[in-house]
Parts: sequence; C-alpha cells; structure tokens
Amino acid sequence: MDGDTFWVALGLVLVLEGLFPFVSPGGWRRTFLRLLQLQDGQLRFFGLCSILGGLLTLWLFG
Repeated sequence: MDGDTFWVALGLVLVLEGLFPFVSPGGWRRTFLRLLQLQDGQLRFFGLCSILGGLLTLWLFG
C-alpha cells in the first residue's frame, strides 16, 4: 500500500464516521450512550465483528 492509498482510506473512514453525527446528532448520542452501557466483552465482540467485516471488504474489493 503506498502513502496516497493510506491517506485516501483514512479520509474515507473520517467521512463515514462523521456522517451519522452530522445527519442525526441525537440518534448518534443515544447510540453512544447505549454503547457506554455495554460490558467489555460485548464491546470486544462488536470490535471483532467490525475488524472481520473490514477484512472481508478488503479481501473482496482489494
């Protein structure tokens, strides 16, 4: 992966991460508050699913 690809990917992540709080700040806040109530194991499982989903996307389209 060259440097330009890294920065493009990082920029895309920031755009996607910013969409939900921009479009629905109240919904984002409620979702974030629910996430704070999860146990560590539940958060780790959610993180693992996100990692696996990202890897699958990279494998399919990369």
